[in-house]
Amino acid sequence: MTVSDHRLQDAIDTLKSSGVRITPQRHAVLEFLLNAMTHPTADEIYKALESKFPNMSVATVYNNLRVFKDIGLVRELTYGDSSSRFDCNTSDHYHAICNNCGKIVDFHYPSLNEVESLAEQVTGFDVSHHRMEVYGTCSKCQTEMAH
Repeated sequence: MTVSDHRLQDAIDTLKSSGVRITPQRHAVLEFLLNAMTHPTADEIYKALESKFPNMSVATVYNNLRVFKDIGLVRELTYGDSSSRFDCNTSDHYHAICNNCGKIVDFHYPSLNEVESLAEQVTGFDVSHHRMEVYGTCSKCQTEMAH
């Protein structure tokens, strides 16, 4: 079993233990998300799977993503006005985002927990979480711009 097979099986076990039925569409959306390195939008997931599931609607994809999100299997990433992207990596990590094409890449850095405790001290908030993004131009766009 590959790492992605284990991740898929773990995710399916999580769904089953939460009482969620594993439909073929649900399985396909989950498998696509686990193998996607691009943090896809619901529309991208739909387009990737529509030939395999011609009767599946975009609403089905959104509903499945909501179920996965509620259970904690995926994280919804919202940046500005663009469509939400979905991330199956729910561990603490940060994102680098291309200003040109919108590509999102994960990067790991020691968690900035001291930022949260400082924010609590300064503002009096009970801080629940934080996120950090860095913005720039990805290598592919840099190459295209150079030509």
